[in-house]
Amino acid sequence: MFIMAGTDAVRPRVGVSSCLLGEEVRFNGGHKRYRFLTDELGPYVDWVPYCPEIEIGLGTPREPIRLNADGRLVNRSGTADHTQAMTALPLPGAVDGYVFKAKSPSCGIWNIPRYRPDGTSGVMGPGLYAERVMAADALLAVEDEGRLNDAGLREAFVERLFAAARLHALLNGAPLAGAPEPGDLVAFHARHKLQLLAHDPARYRSAGRVVARAGAVPADQTGAAYRELFLAAMASPATRGRNANALQHAYSRIGPRLPAERREDLIARIEAYRLGEVPLSVPVALLDHYASTGELPWLAGQTYLNPFPAALRLRNAVPQRPLRQRPLRQRLRAGDLKPGATVVSLRSTAAPACAGSTPACSSGINAISGAAGGRSRWSGRRSRRTAAWSRPSAGR
Repeated sequence: MFIMAGTDAVRPRVGVSSCLLGEEVRFNGGHKRYRFLTDELGPYVDWVPYCPEIEIGLGTPREPIRLNADGRLVNRSGTADHTQAMTALPLPGAVDGYVFKAKSPSCGIWNIPRYRPDGTSGVMGPGLYAERVMAADALLAVEDEGRLNDAGLREAFVERLFAAARLHALLNGAPLAGAPEPGDLVAFHARHKLQLLAHDPARYRSAGRVVARAGAVPADQTGAAYRELFLAAMASPATRGRNANALQHAYSRIGPRLPAERREDLIARIEAYRLGEVPLSVPVALLDHYASTGELPWLAGQTYLNPFPAALRLRNAVPQRPLRQRPLRQRLRAGDLKPGATVVSLRSTAAPACAGSTPACSSGINAISGAAGGRSRWSGRRSRRTAAWSRPSAGR
């Protein structure tokens, strides 16, 4: 039986342009060492360095190469055509992701110019080798070192690396490669529930249907179908709204088992994240703390809490564009607030509980809004300030 390893035990296998690791293979005989890869990510992954220009026989230093508008890869003087040699190179084996060198006519993945006969650049696209790698596996996590300077893109890429590594460990650890045992697949899908919900709820549900049919469909077909849905879901960006929904789902599972003050604290931190006031690490750290007690095994098993090594410090960016709160009356009608709920403000001050049926709560809503300086009434005018999202203190 396959045993799911923790994040610390899984080492993604990652392809990388050799120059980014400090190898002197550039056209000028230099390198482009990227310290995030060598110093921070390096201890947790297995690199597969590759320089396609060296592999086709070009030495260092060498004349720069470029792509023509017709797709040919030639040297700058136009005296040598390297297209055939580059397209004949073998593609990387089983890797969980790839980091390419930006702005390279062979390895760039974005906006590589293709030159016309008059020397002007026209169409922009990927480098010749990178294009082949991405075409061979459209679900492979790829980035270049330039885009990895963005905190959000860096976090998303690293998360995909470790998720793909766990998936490949499941598929390759089965008695028949690519055909996991139904029980192992169920356990894997359950552990990734919050993580998948934060990325793509629709594909999470589709993957769940694949898992449900695992015993009635050939195992290799099940494995292939699940792989496609899982990797496609992880490729979908985890938005702040989806993260907040995943956090709220976690709260709904564990809320009844927490004391009232802890429930209120967790609710306030989730809402603060949803509004863009704190980074994702704040509510996640609180959930991780609760999971560490050993009393919440479902939560402790969720990969969402530790999708990659904590030492990488990738969840500390504060969202740049805060979300607007919905008016309190809308949240009450939508079911986010219910009669008897304790409303917790972002400043951790509790408002009086709302008691009685929904119409009878209007006085409480108006009291809260009025105390905050708003002018809303139950008749529908919008409050200028509202309290934070809350659930009933007794849980759902």
